[in-house]
Amino acid sequence: MSVATINFKHVSYLWDEEKAASMAGDEVALLVYRSNLLGADLRLTNYGGGNTSCKAIAKDPLTGNETEVMWIKGSGGDLGSMKRSGLAALYVDRLRSLKNVYRGLQFEDEMVELFNHCIYDLASKAPSIDTPLHGFLPFKHIDHLHPDAAIAIAAAKDGKKITQELFNGTIGWVNWQRPGFDLGLQLKQCLDENPGIRGIMLGSHGLFTWGDTAYESYMNTLEVIERCAQYLEDNYGKKREIFGGQRIQSLPKEERLQKAAQLAPVLRGFCSSNVKMIGHFTDDDRVLQFINSNDLDRLAPLGTSCPDHFLRTKISPLVLSLTPADDITNVKEVKLKLQPQFEAYRKMYAEYYATCKHPNSPVMRDANPVVILYPGVGMFTFAKDKQTARVAGEFYINAINVMRGAEAVSEYTSLPRQEAFDIEYWLLEEAKLQRMPKPKPLSGRVALVTGSAGGIGKAIAKKFAEEGACVVLNDINTERLEGAKEEFAKQFGKDVVSSTLLNVTDAASIDNAVDAAALAFGGVDIVINNAGISISKSIADHSIEEWDKLYDILVKGQFLVSKKCIEVMRKQGIGGDIVNIVSKNAVVAGPNNPGYGSAKAAQAHLTRLMAAELGADKIRVNTVNPDAVIADSNIWAGGWADGRAKAYGITVDELPAYYAKRTLLNEIILPDDIANACFAFVGGLLSKSTGNALNVDGGVSMGFYR
Repeated sequence: MSVATINFKHVSYLWDEEKAASMAGDEVALLVYRSNLLGADLRLTNYGGGNTSCKAIAKDPLTGNETEVMWIKGSGGDLGSMKRSGLAALYVDRLRSLKNVYRGLQFEDEMVELFNHCIYDLASKAPSIDTPLHGFLPFKHIDHLHPDAAIAIAAAKDGKKITQELFNGTIGWVNWQRPGFDLGLQLKQCLDENPGIRGIMLGSHGLFTWGDTAYESYMNTLEVIERCAQYLEDNYGKKREIFGGQRIQSLPKEERLQKAAQLAPVLRGFCSSNVKMIGHFTDDDRVLQFINSNDLDRLAPLGTSCPDHFLRTKISPLVLSLTPADDITNVKEVKLKLQPQFEAYRKMYAEYYATCKHPNSPVMRDANPVVILYPGVGMFTFAKDKQTARVAGEFYINAINVMRGAEAVSEYTSLPRQEAFDIEYWLLEEAKLQRMPKPKPLSGRVALVTGSAGGIGKAIAKKFAEEGACVVLNDINTERLEGAKEEFAKQFGKDVVSSTLLNVTDAASIDNAVDAAALAFGGVDIVINNAGISISKSIADHSIEEWDKLYDILVKGQFLVSKKCIEVMRKQGIGGDIVNIVSKNAVVAGPNNPGYGSAKAAQAHLTRLMAAELGADKIRVNTVNPDAVIADSNIWAGGWADGRAKAYGITVDELPAYYAKRTLLNEIILPDDIANACFAFVGGLLSKSTGNALNVDGGVSMGFYR
């Protein structure tokens, strides 16, 4: 069957016959292939969600006998990117024999450890909680997904009846229950009572489908989801207007983004009252339809239904008491207006915890909202890192899709609060959180490094990304900036980096760049004023134009960038760091250097002045003084190297050795050395240091501070 013969409207048919034929006989390879195809279509399942499996005969390494083995996506993996190494492999007979020792619902968690006694492949990933759901069903290939279209029916008040009628009894139904061993037994019971069914709908949760081959399972999954989606589409608008119709009008696109950029740092500050959070913003049409609707106030407090959605979006969103027309330029007034809302949300969350907790529940986690809705503008999400914040936003859009569908065919129902709590504070989920790596020093922080597409700036940005920061790359050269962004995305992932054109002498350009940072990550915590140029001439040879250019880029640029970023840091109210890349020339009076040296001296003193002014805001301002950073540094382009060589009576090629020999340590200074100095100031060890200067010059005694 070729792609051309498959026609789906609501899902994507991606099966390649030729590629699949090359894997014939390797059921595990076909499982990985099928999983990747399903994970590539976010209408079928969400990031990190869903589970797929296959059962095949393999040789037991201990006995040499053939035995049935089940390969299943390992715990925490993602279908779209999963590889063979991401699978767990278990003996089927051992897994099923665990029924003999199962002690009931109160002892669910102890079964997870017993899965390890069923491991077939010693390189196996940890089996997920869904393992028995696949193991007790007899089918060779099984897909368990969380498609919005199916969950909309599963979360509808009349979901069971709708499923029965829509599929003429060929899809079974199992009421909501937390995933685990007992749910696996219930799936088997449903199949036994309904022989011949092609799948099972899990109330409020998701969908199970299967087949005797990888292709049959794939097609069955697509066909069932397609039917669900078409049913929803046929019913949109029949019962009543979607979400009760529109209550307010969205702002135009540019105004939405402007408003979001203005507000994001304020929201980030509130959400970072416990741990520094990274933000994400979207004004997706589906979000706007929901937040502008008459049903927003009724549906938003209900929370989500699918556990995968809920774990990432929290119990419910915070809907801001702001209108699109509200003036939010007065930061003090906006904070006074929003503070009671955040306090009320934290109180609600604490009460939810206190009401639902068990004697052995983990301690209460951060009570701040993850999802924040601003009617007429869009949705903000905040989390420990950009990927988690972005994925939370994607999951809430999934939840919106579910609510829209359920309301179109029946009435949306969410998880009961106790059930939601038992998922959120599940001891197994807590154990998974405890196993996560310790946060890096700059986790949760956003760094804007000017002139970061090359040279020293690029080295600083790379160091910060390595240490966990989100970085805002910028430059005046579009081509160089694109190259740097591509390099960073490849090395660190797309969620760690954003880029924007930035001319440090142009206030409008700076405003746009900092607004872009607010939209990308929620604000700015670290500013490195690195952009610069160098001109080496005697005072007699210096032109006015060259003098003005030096002062515009070095001094005015540092002033303008700092001024704008200080505004954002004060909105956040969580402190920050400004590090100015100055020079040993700010201290040392050398030949042919009046313009550059005096501009650097101005930068150095502006650092001290800002430090004195910003201490009350917990904003630290410090200086790094490099010298002779020749390797990969733009400062040596043009005539600067020629000018310095002429001043010292040597050739350009002799400069590196000349600079090294005049230092006390006889060392050549590299961009990475400057990056390490910047990290020393912002990495946490010098959190009580401000107004200081750190020389990175190999030891130049004339540059010592006195």
